[in-house]
Amino acid sequence: MPDHETDTKNQIYGIGLVLASTVAFSLSGVLTKAIEGDTWTVACWRGLFGAILIAAYVLWKNRNDPATTPLRLGWRGWLLASVGGLASLAFIASFKMTYVANVAIIYATVPFAAAFLEWVLLRQKVRRRTIIAAAISVAGVLVMVGAGVGSVNLLGDFVAVLMMLGNALYLVLIRVFSKTPVVLAGAASAFQLFVVGWFFTDPLDVSLHDGILLILFGLSFAIAVILWTEGTKLITAAESGLLGSAEVPLAIFMAWIFLAEEPPLASFIGGVMVLCAVVWHAVRDYRQAKLS
Repeated sequence: MPDHETDTKNQIYGIGLVLASTVAFSLSGVLTKAIEGDTWTVACWRGLFGAILIAAYVLWKNRNDPATTPLRLGWRGWLLASVGGLASLAFIASFKMTYVANVAIIYATVPFAAAFLEWVLLRQKVRRRTIIAAAISVAGVLVMVGAGVGSVNLLGDFVAVLMMLGNALYLVLIRVFSKTPVVLAGAASAFQLFVVGWFFTDPLDVSLHDGILLILFGLSFAIAVILWTEGTKLITAAESGLLGSAEVPLAIFMAWIFLAEEPPLASFIGGVMVLCAVVWHAVRDYRQAKLS
């Protein structure tokens, strides 16, 4: 089979995997709100089930690989795990306190926040289009959050912003600590939440309904991570970023279908601004990658 034909099939396969991962990721808000348990309970079991499934997949895939993954994290790995754990906790908490649409829209700005943190912490140059897209995204988030002043959703929007910053810092730390075993750090992050959660709640005090949904949440999380990881290996980062932007409208659509959640007009206006900025930036990256 000619190489170009193989590359085309791999690209199509990768696109399918990444798109499937966005569908799985978009269920996070619906599942979080459908579970009656508190934030700590959701964080404990989602992280535990997800980590076990992901670790099992990694071990199965590398079963014939003689190379072994280092079992020691060191302070860098534990720092990465702690930041990831706090970001995950804020992610779940924000869903509990505000609209799914707001969280999904704010989460979409993570790449721009990561670029800003790289500029501040590492003095890496930020491209002009990234600055433009980030400015539009910030304006969109301000429109959305500003409309929540005086409402019960304002705290949730603020927690979502903290979640976004935490995830951006997590991405930067992955690049800085390039030799740190990321999968192991992710598992440690999940177990951290599981252990600490016992001081704030009783994770075993869940109904059968919540127990089933928690297993589904962990399963969907693991599937999303695995599909995204495998898919991004077959396509360019620009293509992955462009396809990943589909998660925002999908999450809003899922919340509308399963929760009958209708966010206010400001959320739609801010969401359109953020989504347009994300898609424009991703399209420019995609075109540049095609020309190079």
